[in-house]
Amino acid sequence: MIIKPKFRGFICTTAHPEGCAQQVRNQIDYVKSQPAINGPKKVLVIGASTGYGLASRITAAVGAGADTIGVFFERPSSGNRTATAGWYNTAAFEEAAREAGLFAKSINGDAFSNEIKQQTIEMIKREWGKVDLVVYSLAAPKRVHPETGEVFSSVLKPIGQTFSNKTVDFHTEEVSHISIEPATEEEIRHTIAVMGGEDWKMWIDALQEADVLNEGAKTVAYSYIGPVVTHPVYREGTVGRAKNHLEATAHELDKQLKKIGGEAYVSVNKALVTQSSSAIPVVPLYISLLYKVMKEKGLHEGCIEQMYRLFNERLYTGGEVQVDEEGRIRIDDWEMREDVQAEVSARWSKVDSDNLKELSDIEGYRRDFFQLFGFETDGVDYEADTEANVTIQSLA
Repeated sequence: MIIKPKFRGFICTTAHPEGCAQQVRNQIDYVKSQPAINGPKKVLVIGASTGYGLASRITAAVGAGADTIGVFFERPSSGNRTATAGWYNTAAFEEAAREAGLFAKSINGDAFSNEIKQQTIEMIKREWGKVDLVVYSLAAPKRVHPETGEVFSSVLKPIGQTFSNKTVDFHTEEVSHISIEPATEEEIRHTIAVMGGEDWKMWIDALQEADVLNEGAKTVAYSYIGPVVTHPVYREGTVGRAKNHLEATAHELDKQLKKIGGEAYVSVNKALVTQSSSAIPVVPLYISLLYKVMKEKGLHEGCIEQMYRLFNERLYTGGEVQVDEEGRIRIDDWEMREDVQAEVSARWSKVDSDNLKELSDIEGYRRDFFQLFGFETDGVDYEADTEANVTIQSLA
């Protein structure tokens, strides 16, 4: 079929297999162009099919020569419906890993469930014995609690009072004002249950009880802080409460893993275009301004550059891991540089629909969003008849 992008709100409902494969190859080529990492050899990535999780898997495999198991929840193609981007990404990654002589297997299902945790443990025991690194990079709007069956739904809302500020519709390039009503206590509780640290701890508890964590094993989960302008809807909002819980869980897990010489960290990463970030009001406008400033200063990074830096300059330097006063790894350090934030702030106060293209990189934001689904990627013929039915070999 000829595959074109189709939208429902902020979600792209189609994905292009060739475009996704090219995006994966581009990330692999970047890591190949960098010095090798003296890193982990058996890596489990929970949330491995897109964004930071996929980039972590690629960095571990290509940069450190690691065997990987990836866990995710993606949909294969069906009839005239394409698979999800994460499905195509994983198929391309597994193919490249096999060509490089690396073990790469995947598990598709609800990572919040006990069944998928058990399936993963059984695969580790059967194939490897033990794991060196567990990357936790789940991003989901809902979670069914594996013990109680309660269904939690996360919300992106401020806490305490209504928040009003600028935002942008990157499809129409229109800057407008938006007001978001504050979350209820129940919505806060739900968001913490979905995006906090409880499931991460459940994973590490299960892996430790099954004795499949190697001596000195590390685990890392991903977070974001961002600038003052996004704090009411992000860091001081419902998502921020969840991230606080995630960071508190890291301290708890660090003490727990010390018994086997291990470590647990939260890495605070840079703002990037993801399906999640595109749905948060205010954030797309901030990222568009940030991209323009960081590109002008030669500081811009995507997921793969961030993850390479995390592995090579933080987690696996051979020395003590560099952290901030809260014990967090900071690879948002270039984003949060004083000169970068001052320039973004100055542009924020001026930006409107008329000068958006001049002050921001809205076109780069839009292109990055399309590329999440395999579109607008150099080297791909989007007019060609394309086979949408692609197999992930380890799931066949």
